[in-house]
Amino acid sequence: MKIELSQPFFKERIAIMGIGLIGGSLARALKRNNSVGKIIAYDQSEEALQKAYELGVADEIYTDPIKAAENADIIILATPITAMGKIVKEIIPYLKEDAVMSDVGSTKGSVLESIKAEVGYLPERFVPAHPIAGTEKHGVENSFDSLFDNRRTLVIPHLENSHDAVRTIHEMWKATGSETEEMGVKHHDQVLAATSHIPHLLAYATVDTLANLDDRAEIFRFAAGGFRDFTRISASDPELWTDICLQNRESILEVLVAYQKKIDLLKHALEDQERETLSKVFARAKHARDNFYKEP
Repeated sequence: MKIELSQPFFKERIAIMGIGLIGGSLARALKRNNSVGKIIAYDQSEEALQKAYELGVADEIYTDPIKAAENADIIILATPITAMGKIVKEIIPYLKEDAVMSDVGSTKGSVLESIKAEVGYLPERFVPAHPIAGTEKHGVENSFDSLFDNRRTLVIPHLENSHDAVRTIHEMWKATGSETEEMGVKHHDQVLAATSHIPHLLAYATVDTLANLDDRAEIFRFAAGGFRDFTRISASDPELWTDICLQNRESILEVLVAYQKKIDLLKHALEDQERETLSKVFARAKHARDNFYKEP
């Protein structure tokens, strides 16, 4: 579903629950485009909240999720995905009748399951979403207002969703400079397993493997650009990515099976010096990369 903005998007109060890189960048982008009156920030960390306030990312800060959410027009969950269900249960009795909730989580099936388990149903005004943007850094101090420019945000409606709430989330993300598309829950988790979760898992595994070799100091000292590019994401928050991998483990395991088969094929090709096999795999990969991936 393509949503066009018929008029400038604006909401008086938007609460961001978890004020890190993504939540902070969302706040900055909305402020940059004059799309929000006040940003209300909730976080368990008083230090993070204070940074957000001092940087001008948040206008009001709370360690109490109810106080942060109770008068908000939109509530965005940017906490760890394992905390989202409990937060929804805690705040939902205190929300405005027309308030819209959403999230920025990298998995969707587990988030919806946790909300349903905690609340007993899927709220019609909770609209799952996932901006496909980020860096290996974390913390509100590393947030910036152009993170979502020309990036995609996936909006993942569930069957109980209010059409008005879905439209509101499309409009909010468009106001950040993002393009929006819709996708089903299961398909989202499968696609993200292949394009984001597996690359992170492999980057961590590569660096951890090399770090345990006897000559690791020399290996890292002479590492060139290709190594830095491939392993950059292994500098991401380990706790965050542990949660993501465990919460989307079924989809990740499906992709890992296919990946392991390809690794085995290459291993045997090297053992048997099968130049043609290696060349064909590399050529197919180059063709796919050149033709299917376009820089945003």
